[in-house]
Order: sequence, then C-alpha cells, then structure tokens
Amino acid sequence: MKTKTDQDFLKSSASSLLNTTACVEIKRAPNGILVRDSKDKGGPTLSFTHSEWGAFLIGAKDGEFDLT
Repeated sequence: MKTKTDQDFLKSSASSLLNTTACVEIKRAPNGILVRDSKDKGGPTLSFTHSEWGAFLIGAKDGEFDLT
C-alpha cells in the first residue's frame, strides 16, 4: 500500500511500520517515473523511463537485487 506525500510523490506505507528512514518516494511523470530520497525532498531526483522502471520492478520481484 502507498501513501500520498507532498507534490504527489508516493511512499510505501510499510516504511512507517519498519521504523526506518531509508526510504524512497516515487512519482509518475509524463515521460516516466521520478524517484527521490524521502529524507531530502528538495534534493536531486532520479528519472527513469517507463521501460526502465518496469525492468527494475521485474528484477526486484524476481530477487535480482537480494543481498543474500
């Protein structure tokens, strides 16, 4: 589940359950997806195309980025 934050960025509602500050927020943009650090809302924002974001999600679901 996601929660709305300022400027229509979304953050996972699980981040508050985990008591962590290591979170990212995402926002849909006309040309893709924007990603920022939830602790630095005025800081840099990464931009990904829809294809890049889709590939990332597939990799995350498949465990490609698991540390173990």
